[in-house]
Amino acid sequence: MDHYIGKKLEGRYEIRELVGVGGMANVYKAHDVLEDRTVAVKILREEFAENEEFLKRFKIESKAISVLAHPNIVRVYDVTFTDRIQSIVMEYVDGITLKEYIEQQRVLKWKEAVHFTAQILRALQHAHDKGIIHRDIKPQNVMLQADGTIKVMDFGIARFNHAEPITSTDKVIGSVHYISPEQARGEMTDEKTDVYSVGVMLFEMLTGSLPFEASDPVSVAMKQISDKPTMPRELNPAIPEGLEDITLRAMQKNVSLRYQTAAEMLRDLEAFKQNPHIQFEYKYLINESPTKFMDAINKSKQNAALTEEKADMAVAEKKKAPVLLILAGVACVLLVGVLILAYFFLQGLGGTEIPVPDLIGKELAAVKVDPNLADITFVENTAYSSEYPAGTIMQQDPVATGSNSMKSTGTMKITVSKGPKEVEIPNIYLMSIDTALKLLEARGFTNYAIEANPENDPEINDDYVTDAQPAIGETMAVDQLLIIYVNPPAKMLDVQNCVGMTYEEAKIFLEEAGFKVEYEYKASSEKKDKVLAQSAITAKKYSTITLTLSSGEEESVNVTVSVPMPQEATGSHTFHAYVDGVMMEGGTLTCYPSDRATWNVSLTGKTGSVTLVIRIETEDGLFAYANFTVDFDKETYTENWVKEFPPEEPSHPEEESSAPNENPSLPEEESSLPEEDSSLPVGEEESEFISEAA
Repeated sequence: MDHYIGKKLEGRYEIRELVGVGGMANVYKAHDVLEDRTVAVKILREEFAENEEFLKRFKIESKAISVLAHPNIVRVYDVTFTDRIQSIVMEYVDGITLKEYIEQQRVLKWKEAVHFTAQILRALQHAHDKGIIHRDIKPQNVMLQADGTIKVMDFGIARFNHAEPITSTDKVIGSVHYISPEQARGEMTDEKTDVYSVGVMLFEMLTGSLPFEASDPVSVAMKQISDKPTMPRELNPAIPEGLEDITLRAMQKNVSLRYQTAAEMLRDLEAFKQNPHIQFEYKYLINESPTKFMDAINKSKQNAALTEEKADMAVAEKKKAPVLLILAGVACVLLVGVLILAYFFLQGLGGTEIPVPDLIGKELAAVKVDPNLADITFVENTAYSSEYPAGTIMQQDPVATGSNSMKSTGTMKITVSKGPKEVEIPNIYLMSIDTALKLLEARGFTNYAIEANPENDPEINDDYVTDAQPAIGETMAVDQLLIIYVNPPAKMLDVQNCVGMTYEEAKIFLEEAGFKVEYEYKASSEKKDKVLAQSAITAKKYSTITLTLSSGEEESVNVTVSVPMPQEATGSHTFHAYVDGVMMEGGTLTCYPSDRATWNVSLTGKTGSVTLVIRIETEDGLFAYANFTVDFDKETYTENWVKEFPPEEPSHPEEESSAPNENPSLPEEESSLPEEDSSLPVGEEESEFISEAA
């Protein structure tokens, strides 16, 4: 059994079960006993706890997601980084990943794919507005709830736009089936790389397959850089043409031809939802040359050229046609004309002239049994109407004006009402009011009113939809009044200055004022849990105030000493590191000194200084080779002396002080170590190591 299950972290998070295993961390379902809620706790796996790269990625994720607050992004409640555990406490999402849903459904309905994609784009635009690029957008990192709500998660390799340039270890990062060409090449990435990944996800949802597949990840990455994807409509002809246009533009390899922002792609999706028959100007020419855009002017020219070419071909064919065929065609036309004239002539012979009857508002069933109208032929159409009940006539041709007349055996076109058009109210919960209105208008709703809730809900963004009347999911006429309730902006309040208080005191003050309280520790010699700083002095009611608390311990510092290797030494030698006369744990290096310029020895401490001595092991004993003073207060070190190689005599510990000799170039002679030191085992490790100095 996992050793975290059953434990209580930070005195409040009871770990219940393991719900997910990732590349660098495990995710647990837990209960927050203080807030009485279910949460997800992401804990860095123990084998990576001392790996600087994984620690960096884990901290980046916590930093990135903690500044985000959006209904389509998993929320963060708490972050803990200690020597013992590194964890992120997040909102618990009860659902499945979008990847699992795609595998279940194989091919998604295009309306469903558009609904999911729009939510992902809203989440990404919020992150991009905060300067955060996700860089690992894929369906495995998107959670799907039962109500169709999307939650984007896992910002483990996110990057801030203002961060330093990527390093060599960052060059190809992300999932190869979804990474952009610039990611695959190891180039700098921005928000357009996330847009490309969304395009790949949309392609997968619509077609049931990935655009690029290969036997190994490197080959997939190469295809991302150079290959063209199959046209989505070739794989699924049911995809509307406009949606194919959007998908292909998002997946453009040339970033200048791609959507420049998530909001830009979202605008086209909204336009498509309002008119699924829309065709965008960025149609793609598929030929031997690279993919190109063709604007509306070029399309018009091309269509004109094609029309002219077809006309020329038709003329040529006509010139070649036999005379008999031409005469036969003329005869057919004359015959049809004669038949049409005969029909109207015969029609006019029957019946008498009568005033045009006024049928507007009458029930069709009653009109059909009226003996006065029995000889009239009715051509029926239907249309929605809130003014006329279903089954009643709402339009007629010819119209009844009092002076118009028609044959009693004539024909009348009528339009019969289907009643008011009723549509299901779409799920606009937690949408911005602007987006919600666009969706409602696209569904045909024309009559709505916007009202604010009496109080602000801190869990929901300002001006986001909280409810509707009639309720979401119900069916109503599109012109019936729909009331939309939105979350009003919270009022700004002064925040009590809690610096200098204990955490418990500050928590009482802030919670009574209507704020939520979170905390983080900072290394300090001040009393433990004393408030050193707070995140705001004014804030919205119900918002979260983060308190910085003293850990009660001074922060440790690390000093790395660069020990020069004796280049004149031949063969393999073993070096030992001693701190204040005590051999460092794992402080042994066996190597060919001529193969490396230095040996980096890293020491950790808080205050004061220590003496680092490097000894060389030979058949005659241990010989002092170098002496350094490490100052943790200044975070520096001083080289006291380094002896020439080979040493002439074994070292004497009492002669290894850092005090310089009268002749610095000739260090004092040193004797062998005491007998118990000479029996120390020789290590085989050649990597750098860290010592915890007293």
